[in-house]
Amino acid sequence: MAERLSAEAAKAELDKISGWRLAKSGAAVAKTFEFADFSEAFGFMARAALVADKMNHHPDWSNSYNKVKVVLSSHDAGGLTARDFKLAAALNKIAKV
Repeated sequence: MAERLSAEAAKAELDKISGWRLAKSGAAVAKTFEFADFSEAFGFMARAALVADKMNHHPDWSNSYNKVKVVLSSHDAGGLTARDFKLAAALNKIAKV
């Protein structure tokens, strides 16, 4: 099980990744990715799924046409861990943010 980050450590990690916000609960980070069309959004999800599975860390997400809403939290740790921010950075890279 990954170690849960303190609120201060989570804020410091959040400052390092573009476009992500802290959920109201403080136990997750979220971002909505927007693409040109459905095909690009779905392609992002396919590439992201391969990375997430390799990391054994699976996002809560939804897709509506050209938007992909992503929420990351480490449920086994009861909040945010370093792996949430690692996956967030990887998703930004896949989306070329």
